[in-house]
Amino acid sequence: MINNVVLVGRMTRDAELRYTPNNVAVATFTLAVNRIRKNQNGEREADFINCVIWNQPAEHLANWAKKGALIGVTGRIQTRNYENQQGQRVYVTEIVAENFQMLESRATREGQGGGYNAGGFDASFGGGNNTAGGYSAQPTQSTPNFGRDDSPFGNTSPVDISDDDLPF
Repeated sequence: MINNVVLVGRMTRDAELRYTPNNVAVATFTLAVNRIRKNQNGEREADFINCVIWNQPAEHLANWAKKGALIGVTGRIQTRNYENQQGQRVYVTEIVAENFQMLESRATREGQGGGYNAGGFDASFGGGNNTAGGYSAQPTQSTPNFGRDDSPFGNTSPVDISDDDLPF
């Protein structure tokens, strides 16, 4: 059986981080995911999808991804039910996120984009069996520069290497 979900959307509010009685972190959040087609009025609609994430990735999400952040989520669909205080059976369908990735820098999201952002990082947080927590941070560049006039190595001076230093 296959139960895989990949979503890209914006957080509708900051994640709500809580801890279970056994001190396990759990965060709930909602992603607004645009639909592919526009409605009859020519407007784009969105689905608001409830998500939950556990353990260290939940703490990372709560600390790094804020309202409006564009994130990618991978996980699975889960359905559950419970009886509310009025004795009615309530059914819940949600995404259990196994990991997430920030898809834009904070400066880009806040309208300060353009050029290289030395302070911006894409942070990827994974769950599952990754003992290191799945964290990786890499500098982002909001607008790639494909110009042929620039050196691909930035503004560094050429390295002087003699033939004796080469292994071949």
